[in-house]
Amino acid sequence: MDQYIVLGRIGEGAHGVVFKAKDRETGEMVALKKVPLRRPEEGVPPQTLREIKALREIEDHPHVVRLRAAFAQGPAVVLAFDFLVGDLGGLLRAAPAPLPPPRVRALLAMTLRGLGHCHRQRILHRDLKPANLLLDGTGRLKLADFGLARVLATPRGRPYSHQVATRWYRAPELLYGARHYDEGVDLW
Repeated sequence: MDQYIVLGRIGEGAHGVVFKAKDRETGEMVALKKVPLRRPEEGVPPQTLREIKALREIEDHPHVVRLRAAFAQGPAVVLAFDFLVGDLGGLLRAAPAPLPPPRVRALLAMTLRGLGHCHRQRILHRDLKPANLLLDGTGRLKLADFGLARVLATPRGRPYSHQVATRWYRAPELLYGARHYDEGVDLW
């Protein structure tokens, strides 16, 4: 953690707190997601391990958030990401009117490019929603929050959980309890 100067708290999710920080060596802004180990004797939470594994499997892509580092800090795990200024949900809430069709098409194209890249790497995101589609300072969209991600198994391999994705964004097959599914759950 000594490599970063923490500048403030950005937000808090179900699994941790996110801080804005500056890398002491490069001067670049980063986001630090600090995940407390509620029961250190049980090790790193499965969601955090899934996120690290998925992001390490995914090669660099302009529409997928980049994991810069993962390290222990006291009774917590810290994930360092490129700093992104907002999310699609915030953009939509702040817009005084519906977004212009060319902007909607551009956002959709960036989402699908990032998702297509993940799927080619055999990674299911399983939690796409506006809050997990982040935007950089130039308006480029990046997929983020891979805590529910999963490596896609062979057909009829080990069953998956159907209790993934935020309820309001779940694909119909998940709502009906499917245990075997594919990339379609991300496209819904």
